[in-house]
Amino acid sequence: MKLFRSLLVAPAALGLLAPLSATASETNLNEISNYSDIESIDFANSFNNEDLSENNLVAGGEGLVDVHSHDGSFSETTTASFSADFMLGAIDNEATADVGDTGNGGQSVMGAYSFQIDLNTSFTGEDSLDVSIDAGNAGSAGVVEFDGNATSSDSLVVDGVSYTFPIGAKTTAFVGDNTDGSLLFDTACVYGGPSNTLDDCGNNYSALNAGGGSAFGASYDVGNGFTAAFGYTGSPTGLMTEEGDDAYATQVTYSGDNYGVSFTYAYKENPTFTQVVTDSDIYGLNAYFIPSGEGLPSISAGYETANSDIPELSTTSNIDSSSWFVGLSWDELGPGSAGIAVGTKQHTVDFDSTSVDDELLMYEAYYSYEINDGMTVTPLIYTKEFASGTEDESGVMVKTSFSF
Repeated sequence: MKLFRSLLVAPAALGLLAPLSATASETNLNEISNYSDIESIDFANSFNNEDLSENNLVAGGEGLVDVHSHDGSFSETTTASFSADFMLGAIDNEATADVGDTGNGGQSVMGAYSFQIDLNTSFTGEDSLDVSIDAGNAGSAGVVEFDGNATSSDSLVVDGVSYTFPIGAKTTAFVGDNTDGSLLFDTACVYGGPSNTLDDCGNNYSALNAGGGSAFGASYDVGNGFTAAFGYTGSPTGLMTEEGDDAYATQVTYSGDNYGVSFTYAYKENPTFTQVVTDSDIYGLNAYFIPSGEGLPSISAGYETANSDIPELSTTSNIDSSSWFVGLSWDELGPGSAGIAVGTKQHTVDFDSTSVDDELLMYEAYYSYEINDGMTVTPLIYTKEFASGTEDESGVMVKTSFSF
């Protein structure tokens, strides 16, 4: 019965979620405020008042509902979590928008913030409807490496909606909008660096990142440490048609007691990283090792390669490109955790083996420690290389994170 019910819910959920990317996503704060309107009610005694027709969202994110109808109130299975980040960064020889091989020399000190609300609801105890709402101004150069939220006019926007549910005992599936197609992937990496460039462990293009389209996927627990997964992301106005750009990916992962390996394959139509209109086959290999000795760091590494076909009118037939990453991390180093990493900041491109771009690297080191259970401070220092004729970029940043 559970299997039959899950199979019915999946297409219905996909139909509901697919149009979301084609509509505005700014949150109506007036509607949200309605949940907190309390007229002529003693809030401290409201939880024991059986005559109340609706319950209000309480601190911690849980609602109180004793009936099956949730109109005007929060489900008892709905939780909310909140996070806020404050970031301060100083850069020497800041790069323009952090894109390409050109920079505008000089120094800058910039600050930014990032805010996020995550709403989670379960209807069966095994499924999860997840909604992410973001705000922030962290898209500016100077703090961009902390990968904060950047929204228009600092407004709250819906960043993603997904519904995850089991099918049988070993399969988990999801449908979503503006959600990573690789949501259920288990990439073999234990490096948790804070930067925007190296935190993907070298698995940069084979992951199906959110891009405003519709997504679905599934994972299967093979057993004995092996899992398999696939994902899809596409334009909501042309899913799996010539009118839209599609991306598919599959992954196989093995996780042992102290090491793991994953292999990822992706096919993407018109990916932006090739800088030409083309389709690409992308392969990613990741691994990690956790030594048993005390004080020794875990090691994570990743390698990715892509082959892209160029239109026939071009003077070359294809592009080969690759990237790599190595990171060390200490889960316990003094009162906090630390890590160092090095890797290519972007794919190194080879046009038909006749012209090779410079291998441009990035180096970083960070230390993260908790002030208390809800507050963490993370300093980061990094250096990025740029092509010949442009000075390298160096940055020092501090992020203070609050979770509640």
